[in-house]
Amino acid sequence: MAAAGSSPSIVEYFGGEDGYRCGYCKNESGNLSHGMWAHSMTVQDYQDLIDRGWRRSGKYVYKPIMNQTCCPQYTIRCQALHFQTSKSHKKVLKKMLKFISKGDVSKVAGEEEPMDSHIDDVVACDFAYKSESHVSQSELTPLSVDQTERVETEDKDIRETKEEVNMQKVGSSSLQTPADEATAVPGEPSQPARSGHAPPKPGKGADLSKPPCRKAKDIRKERKLQKLLQNQMCTLEGSQLQAGDQVFLLQNSKSRANQPKTIEDFVFVSLPDDARHKLEVRLVPVSFEDPQFKSSFNQSATLFAKYQMAIHKDTPSDCGENEFTRFLCDSPLEAENAPNGPECGYGSFHQQYWLDGKIIAVGVIDILPYCVSSVYLYYDPDYSFLSLGVYSALREIAFTRQLHEKAPELCFYYMGFYIHSCPKMRYKGQYRPSDLLCPETYVWTPIEQCLPLLEHSKYCRFNQDVKAVDEGRIKELGRVRILHKRIMMPYSVYKKRRKGPSDEASVQQYASLVGQACSERMLLFRS
Repeated sequence: MAAAGSSPSIVEYFGGEDGYRCGYCKNESGNLSHGMWAHSMTVQDYQDLIDRGWRRSGKYVYKPIMNQTCCPQYTIRCQALHFQTSKSHKKVLKKMLKFISKGDVSKVAGEEEPMDSHIDDVVACDFAYKSESHVSQSELTPLSVDQTERVETEDKDIRETKEEVNMQKVGSSSLQTPADEATAVPGEPSQPARSGHAPPKPGKGADLSKPPCRKAKDIRKERKLQKLLQNQMCTLEGSQLQAGDQVFLLQNSKSRANQPKTIEDFVFVSLPDDARHKLEVRLVPVSFEDPQFKSSFNQSATLFAKYQMAIHKDTPSDCGENEFTRFLCDSPLEAENAPNGPECGYGSFHQQYWLDGKIIAVGVIDILPYCVSSVYLYYDPDYSFLSLGVYSALREIAFTRQLHEKAPELCFYYMGFYIHSCPKMRYKGQYRPSDLLCPETYVWTPIEQCLPLLEHSKYCRFNQDVKAVDEGRIKELGRVRILHKRIMMPYSVYKKRRKGPSDEASVQQYASLVGQACSERMLLFRS
């Protein structure tokens, strides 16, 4: 997605932090990550960063050092368009439906959620503000484009010469393209080739040349359906159905009858007139200029404090209004609207769950070009019997599908991090189908292929192609964009102008972590 007309992202890189306390294994200094402060960020840049293993907590954006941290955190995404509701998911949806329509608060034994919320990996609350930026806004405002262009011409001749050489190389090497690469979808795991079935040996499975066996229950259902259809056709007055129409109607009815229920079937069902409760889900932009956000801020902040103290045992000073604002209201993402994007636009939002006129839960989400990314969830502990963590995750998957109708590229639901080494955090793998991000090549891999590897080692490279490399890796350090003394310039120019010790190692590390594309779009602040 092009971010035409938007200001460039401005970041301040802090490098690898000292180890801090891990919220999963409770190791006092085992949690290691790289971090940067995002003064502003486009939604496309953040999309590309999370597709390289980054994640935000407020305006702090961090990337776990996967092969060193005590509990490796793998980015996980659910394929929302193909999502399959499990039995436990359906139980949660039915429980909410019964509560709203009949006021039923009964709880089935063993139906508790695996965790209190589905986005508990943002224990980043502990570390996000250790490296808060103290740079003034005036230093972050780039000067006019004319001055920037004048600076960039210093390096233009050298770059053009290099590009000509590169074009010659590309021209000679791109004449032949392997067939499998031509049809591959970027970021998608490759599908293994299907081999033909060999004839079965005696006693070695079903004979594939014969129709598969059918359950008596299915046969009875089909007969009943055919009978109903015959009755319907008899009552049709003045119109005759063609044989083809009859077949189509029969097949259509059969497919609907055998279709498993979707989230939408439970969520958007019509309620009785005498329903005991009213649940309304409101999408509110995270902006103090938005009247809905402003009017609900105090109620939302109070709920956050109640949740943090009850569930995470925070003290009142840990979850006051300032902490709430920094953690869940301050976002670096610049709101954007695109012609082919969702009607609500892209950016950061609070999805508020209003029950009978009061907020009982808030899902903090980012709407990005290719996904809905879940940031955090907090809820009223008095309503924990409704399994609001699971319920809100299912609603967010349904919301992703809804946005997809207007924005076809938006089709994934990012659930934060999957942490296999922490058993209580494995529940995210129950949202299927889902993929994990390879920490070395940044290619998505179906979770079913990853789990056996993670059973043997907590840190794994999921991409089994030993020759595969990070395609988005940094190739030209000189093209990294820098903001220095309010002037935008390529690193090659900044390097000549810089006084004092070289910072090349730090810039190289930053560029290798964000990748070539982001390093050429985002502005790296240098004092």
